[in-house]
This record gives sequence, structure tokens and C-alpha cells, in this order.
Amino acid sequence: MAGHSKWANTVHRKTRQDAKKSKIFAKMSRLITLAARDGGGNPDMNPRLRLIMDKARAAEMPADNIQNAIKRGTGEMEGVSYESAIYEGHGPGGISLMIEVLTDNKTRTVSDLRRILKVDGGSMSEAGSVTWMFEQKGVIAIPRDKADYDELFMAAVDAGAEDVIEDDEMLEVRTEPRAFQDVYDALQALGLEFERAEVTMIPTVSKEVSDEDAPKVLKLLDDINDNDDVQQVFSNFEISDEVLEKLEA
Repeated sequence: MAGHSKWANTVHRKTRQDAKKSKIFAKMSRLITLAARDGGGNPDMNPRLRLIMDKARAAEMPADNIQNAIKRGTGEMEGVSYESAIYEGHGPGGISLMIEVLTDNKTRTVSDLRRILKVDGGSMSEAGSVTWMFEQKGVIAIPRDKADYDELFMAAVDAGAEDVIEDDEMLEVRTEPRAFQDVYDALQALGLEFERAEVTMIPTVSKEVSDEDAPKVLKLLDDINDNDDVQQVFSNFEISDEVLEKLEA
């Protein structure tokens, strides 16, 4: 699971470690507001909202912040109106990028992303030029020492999962998007500790990155993620475990 999957797990781990940062809460607040706007403020009737609320609680987001975000989504409180969008681009070493945003000003967001990409050796690309390299999947990652593979596999598959991928650190359950919530609920009922759980974009075409370009790629991804409007960044890079661990250190 080298490359993008390991990097994505690291991002989620850092999110929990940096949970006191207001920027993390602000991004989660936007997601909660949008989910409540689109599907209602009752998490029992809105699985998307329930999932985001679970993530917010795991990051120790205050309950009042969560409830206020829901109220902004349902119209009980005034708030900024956000739009979702996905932008495509390329980075050092020829990697491909899909950047998911929630913004109240697309012109500002596009300008910011162009600047970040240019400074870090990347560029924006036309819509559709990158999308074909990715497919949407549900991903639930569980630390290897927190679950028994056979038990996890049987529970996940019985609930509708496609596969369980393992390495030395993680067990990664993959599902079709429509089956994600059923699998999530089934594994949560077992009391398992998730490293991350989300419907995300998985690359179908990978790009191996040289040791020289690897730090440039990770800097670009960090700079993009640091933008207030950016919710997620998907990429198809492959970096060796050794280099990735050295750069993380």
C-alpha cells in the first residue's frame, strides 16, 4: 500500500494529532453544513452527515461547533453558502491530481490553486484530463494490530465489501460507494478502531516518482491541503516505503 494510500493514512493521523487547530475544525464545519443542507440535519436519516460527524468527534471537534454547522446547513442559522467543485492538475514527476474543494468564491479558489501549483512545479489542467485515471471507492483503513484479518474479511465481505488489502501496518477494506455505509456500520458494530473511513478516489493508473521528485510532490500536496477551501487531494503517485518514511520523519 505504498504511495497514495499510505500518504492518505498519514494525513488522517496528523489530522487527529493537530485536532486543536482551528483550520481543521473549519474544514469539517463546511462538510457538515453541506451534508445537512443536502440531506437534512438528522444523522439517523442522513448517513453522509453521520459519517462526517463521526470524523469530527474523532478529531475532538466541540459538540457546539458540530451542532452550529448543522443548523447553518438546515437554515436555522445564517451562514456562508458553499459550493463543491473538483479541479484537476499535474505535479512534479508527472503525477496527476484531483482537488476537491468547498468554496464561497470559485474565482478566488482557482486563483489560489493556480498559484500554489505554479510555485511548487505543477499546473492546472482541463476538466476530464485526469478524471479517467481514478475510480470512486469506499475505503476503511484499520491498523493491522487492531483486527484479526479473517474475522475482518468475513464481516466486511458479508456486509458487501469487495476486498480487504493488507500490508505490515494496515488492513484496508474497499467497497463500491453504494455499499460503503453498510460495511462501515458492520465494522463499527465490531468495535474496530478506524485509521480512516471515507468514500474517496483511488488511482487506476499509477505514476512512480523518483527519489529526487518525492519531496517536491509531498510539499505540493501539503501546500494544497493547507488551503482553507480544499477538502481532499487525490493523486496517483507511487513513492517507495523507504523514501516516504524518511520524508515523514
